[in-house]
Amino acid sequence: MILIVIPCFNEARRLVPEQIIAFLDQDGDTELLFVDDASIDQTSQILHALQDRVPDRLHVLSLSRNQGKGNAVRQGILHGLQGTYHLLGYWDADLATPLPTISTFARQMEANPHLQMICGSRVQRLGASIQRHWYRHYPGRFIATWISLLLSLPVYDTQCGAKLFTSRLAEDLFAAPFLSRWLFDVELFARIIGLVGREEAVRQIQEYPLERWTDVGESKVSLSYLPKIPFELWRISRHYRHQLENS
Repeated sequence: MILIVIPCFNEARRLVPEQIIAFLDQDGDTELLFVDDASIDQTSQILHALQDRVPDRLHVLSLSRNQGKGNAVRQGILHGLQGTYHLLGYWDADLATPLPTISTFARQMEANPHLQMICGSRVQRLGASIQRHWYRHYPGRFIATWISLLLSLPVYDTQCGAKLFTSRLAEDLFAAPFLSRWLFDVELFARIIGLVGREEAVRQIQEYPLERWTDVGESKVSLSYLPKIPFELWRISRHYRHQLENS
């Protein structure tokens, strides 16, 4: 079985219950764990109503205080590791990446046993429908290039909110809390480099170019956060310097 963690903070406007139920009706191999990160809108009520409809396939973990996306995901993964799931991952609550992509990722990992981690990659190209607002796309590409250089890893899109891991790797990657609320994805790549070395990380991680991805509403990352990104990346590079320099 597969468990997908979906972190939620004030997502009442963006949650689409019927879309979630339809996915669970069609995919018998996946369970969803929604982590309510101390929302103050109607998110909790919506999630528990969904749980009442499919209690065996949809679960809700409610946090007593807001911890940020990174540690909300971490709490969900740690909760899931207590079960018997062979694959665990996380997905954005706005479902910008369609839920059926989960099975696509799983098939890729099953067909390539050396893979331990697969990540969605929002590559704008002919034949795909990747709809990003220009004011997110261009700053995002600049930041992504910076991150790739920091990690010395040929990664195109660390920040796509669709990722899947083997349970063995997830246990190691999510053991410690994250430094960053929003750039925790960068920490995941730094951690796997520290665990297996950069060359082996390249072999074990696959970026999968998404067929569809659509901006849904406003990003939870405000424009006021952009000036903080250099400091956040500096903190991450300093904390993981030993792993990054010796791999």
